[in-house]
Amino acid sequence: MWAAPGEPMAGALQQVSGLYRGALAVRSRAVLRPLGLLSPAARLLAVPRGPAGQGEPGLEENPFYGRYRDKIQALRRSNPEVFESRLEKRSEVKKQPVGQSKQMDFVRYMEEKAEALGTKSSKEGFTKDKTLDSILNVEKVKEKTPEEIKQIWQQYFSAKDTVYAVIPAETFGLMWERAQNCPSFLYALPRKEGYEFFVGQWAGSQLHFTALINIQTRGETASTQLILYHYPELQKEKGIVLMTAEMDSSFLNVPEAQCIANQVQLFYATDRPETYGLVETFNHRPNEFKYMAVIAELEQSGLGRELRPRLDSDKT
Repeated sequence: MWAAPGEPMAGALQQVSGLYRGALAVRSRAVLRPLGLLSPAARLLAVPRGPAGQGEPGLEENPFYGRYRDKIQALRRSNPEVFESRLEKRSEVKKQPVGQSKQMDFVRYMEEKAEALGTKSSKEGFTKDKTLDSILNVEKVKEKTPEEIKQIWQQYFSAKDTVYAVIPAETFGLMWERAQNCPSFLYALPRKEGYEFFVGQWAGSQLHFTALINIQTRGETASTQLILYHYPELQKEKGIVLMTAEMDSSFLNVPEAQCIANQVQLFYATDRPETYGLVETFNHRPNEFKYMAVIAELEQSGLGRELRPRLDSDKT
């Protein structure tokens, strides 16, 4: 799904998947003034590779490894050759200088896979062909005002454990236009250990996410863990776009999924050139991409703060 079978992972994703081996712990929560520059208190928790033959070298020490252990070990048992190939490719990528790979190869491949992503199999826990008509009677809804539709949408999903939103047409229009030129990006999710990275890939009006470590260990077989469904049926007539989501609850809860979803508008609907510039750089100038700048922008926005009290309470 995330890389062509039999081919090395390409682009900034390959670059980051090879260089990132653990959590990014930002000790200071002070406002980070220069975009992309962290305070001296910020540190990259470098994880050394384990001795050869002991477990999964360079992966077991990853603080998020435990959440993916079963799938990793299943791949190792069922197809050891593929598993060893994955580790060899990670080792090769680490030896390459930053910017060695080409992000556009990744973008082209993902565009070819867009149709397959858009019809995700229900066996992975997601609804196939999830249309707006399957949620609302669209013709009846068109008789309502935008505010009434917003209330209906919010009331419908308020009792459900999922992410939802009503996006202004202008905002979604900007997001959609930019997604055509930059269909993928890297998002940071605050964790107790620091930050976990998720890769987001547009497939039509759907936006699919999976954890970076999932791609590192499973390559093209990495499964989607979160899908945002955008419905533009009412965009022109009512000036709104409805959004909801499905997630793999074994990896993400609703507040975490909401944090990722909020970042989509942060990076794709911003009027700050510096912020959207990170998306452009990831897609078109991978040699210049700095994933720490994503964390800096997230810290500046404050979007992850709602997760902090819960994370802090978990430590006590």
